[in-house]
Amino acid sequence: MPGKLYFTSSQKLSPRRHRDTEKTFLDFSISLFSRCLRDSVVRTLSAFAWRPRKPHNHPVATTAWQQRIRRAEHLAAQHPFAAEILAFYIHLARFQEGLHERLRDSSDGVPSAVPSAASGQALSASSGQAEWASRPLSGQQDAAATNTLLSSFPPFLSLVEEKAPAPLAGVAHELRNSDPQSWTDLFTELWTHIDSPTHPQEFLVLAFLQPYAEFARSQANLELGGYTSLLCPFCNRKPALGILRPQGDGGRRSLLCGLCLAEWEFRRLVCAGCGEEDNAKLPVYTATELPHIRVECCDTCKTYIKCIDLTKNGLADPLVDELASVPLSLWAQEHGYAKLYPNLLGM
Repeated sequence: MPGKLYFTSSQKLSPRRHRDTEKTFLDFSISLFSRCLRDSVVRTLSAFAWRPRKPHNHPVATTAWQQRIRRAEHLAAQHPFAAEILAFYIHLARFQEGLHERLRDSSDGVPSAVPSAASGQALSASSGQAEWASRPLSGQQDAAATNTLLSSFPPFLSLVEEKAPAPLAGVAHELRNSDPQSWTDLFTELWTHIDSPTHPQEFLVLAFLQPYAEFARSQANLELGGYTSLLCPFCNRKPALGILRPQGDGGRRSLLCGLCLAEWEFRRLVCAGCGEEDNAKLPVYTATELPHIRVECCDTCKTYIKCIDLTKNGLADPLVDELASVPLSLWAQEHGYAKLYPNLLGM
């Protein structure tokens, strides 16, 4: 994890009221970000190699993966404090896109345990959640998907070993030299273990499985009408971030699973961790230089979740923008809040 973010007495952040009366607004300085993170984030992630590209005309991004990569490239050039993190994410996203395509193109790529849209079946979020939480990795019931995952794992580990910071690269090296017969059990263990990951190996394997989780969820034909749970309707995990999408004169809040990318509507003034509804215990913080990213905190369970406000920046990509906002995470940790569920890079 990056080092701590420190403030001297002359640099303390002064709160002022947000135009919404129940919210608190904090002004950050981007120069403060760069100065504070130079000896923390940059030092920790010095293993990353990043060279900004010269401006040129890009082809139109046609897939969600390409849109994420394009957004990461843009943010890396715009925010130097996030460049090293985003450089690794770009390598990771390119690999994930290729794995997703291989899973999709496999002859029997739709897991037999997942109701398909073509069959007219639908998985009710309210009734299917517990079932999916305890179900073995779906790929075990689909030879093509299983083979695709197993054959793709060694090149994934090689990529991480080459591009990731030393601690994560070391974990990848150990896994690459382990018995391949153990990999399927490892995949299944982390697929069914829904608690927040804590070990570098868990983050690494979940990052590898993310394209499969997204693919499997897309085939489930989930019915989310009326679903308001705190947990993902597909894989039963806690949400990794929130999203505010335009609706009328305001914004409609939804939660996003960081693994399968299921998105479901959720009330704005409710804690996504414990369900607290007292506005006075749900402070929201934003930054002048990152005004579209809300740090939604709860003083009851002492957790926070970032919410990407697309009403303020329609070009933002929730996954990428959340990843790039490391200073906000450092600030929240300094003020005693724990992240509800970490992203796939462990932040």
